[in-house]
This record gives sequence, structure tokens and C-alpha cells, in this order.
Amino acid sequence: MSINVELRGKVAIVTGAGRGIGRAIALALGKNGAAVVTAARTPEQIEAVSQEIIQAGGKSLAVPCDLSDEKQITALFKTVEDKFGRLDIQINNAAIGLYGQLAEFPTADLDHLFSINVRGTYLCCQQAMRMMIPQHSGAIINISSVVGFKGYENQSAYTASKHAVAGMTKSLAVEAQAHNIRASLIYPGGVDTDLVTAARPDLDRSLLMQPEDIANTVLFLLSLSDRCAVDEIYIRRRSSSPF
Repeated sequence: MSINVELRGKVAIVTGAGRGIGRAIALALGKNGAAVVTAARTPEQIEAVSQEIIQAGGKSLAVPCDLSDEKQITALFKTVEDKFGRLDIQINNAAIGLYGQLAEFPTADLDHLFSINVRGTYLCCQQAMRMMIPQHSGAIINISSVVGFKGYENQSAYTASKHAVAGMTKSLAVEAQAHNIRASLIYPGGVDTDLVTAARPDLDRSLLMQPEDIANTVLFLLSLSDRCAVDEIYIRRRSSSPF
């Protein structure tokens, strides 16, 4: 079951939109009327998602973007400004997962992971704010992870990056409030994606959440009236332990 929300006239960017959670979010936003800019490193994947939105009667534009490259991030937002003249919804979903024991984890892998998960997300928030502040409106939703507040073996670097996303979102939300911009955080538990399969091969995939469950969570946040805001949502697989 999907949530319906009126998004006609809204412009959205979804990073990591080529597959998994990002793809599901992009399709859900397009279905509900938003013009969706799909962004990721693999042109073929985001083009396929954009075409699916267009074929369903929506509007979409695929813009290849590597979040480890600041110039590509700047170009992404310039394209959106030139094409649409505004930005209403920023979904920062793109991330990579690299795993291993902390004592043996390569510094190069740590730097690469942080360049995308943390620095890339930070720069996207920065660019989104620069577009939204003059509008005095907008929504920024950052996708963290259950490891944004918990820790698991062999995930020290990935966990640190997701804690960083949570921390930046909390400060961003305070800054954004003065400009009528809502910044929210989603902590997904186990979702049936390639990233989760690599991180937790022990999990029964039949019990994992689906990407559409996270897309519905995004739609819920966007459906809220101007009278309320939700700062963060932890959504877990039902088979995991409560709280």
C-alpha cells in the first residue's frame, strides 16, 4: 500500500536514484506529481528510472553525478536551477558501504567512504539550502541508517559516516527552521538492497523491508501539514527487536 500526497508543481532531487531505496523514492515522488531529477554515478540506471517516471505520465530528468566530486554536485544543482528554477524536495540517499575490522580498515577506504556518505551529503544539503532559502520553503530528507545510532561488528567506518549524517541533519534542521525549510532524518533498519546484503549476509532476506517501505516513509514526511514537523524516524524490519 502506498501513500498518496499532492506534489504537482514540486521539483525534487533524489541522489542514489538508480537502484534500491533511491529508485523507489524517485518513482514514488514521480507518481505523486513531482518533477524528479534522478542523480547517481551510473547513467544507464538513472536514465531507466527517469524513463519509467516519464512513461507513467510524470516529469523526470537524469543527471549523472558522483558525490565524491564537488564540481559534479555544483553542476547538478545548476542544471536543476536552469531547467526548473526552483527546488522543493532534496532527498540525500546516495551512500556506499565498506566493511571490515577497525584495526585493519584501510585509510584510503575510510576517506572514500566519507567523501560520498558525509562530504557528498553535506555539499548537497548546502546547495539545496542555497536554492531553498530565497523561496522560504522546502524539505530536505537525509537517509541515514540504523547504524546512525547503533553499532555493529565490522561496520565501524560505515557506522561513523551514518552517525555524521545524523549529526549534520540535527544542526541543519535548526538552521533551516528560520527559513521555513524542514530537514528530517530517516534511520532505516534492514532493507532488501545490495548494500544490506553485503553488510549483513546473515539476515533472512524474506524478512527484510522493501525499498518501497522507505519511499512511503518519505511520502509520509512530505504529507505533513504546515502545522507539524517530524525530526527523525526509525523504521525497522518487524522481525527485529523493538527499541
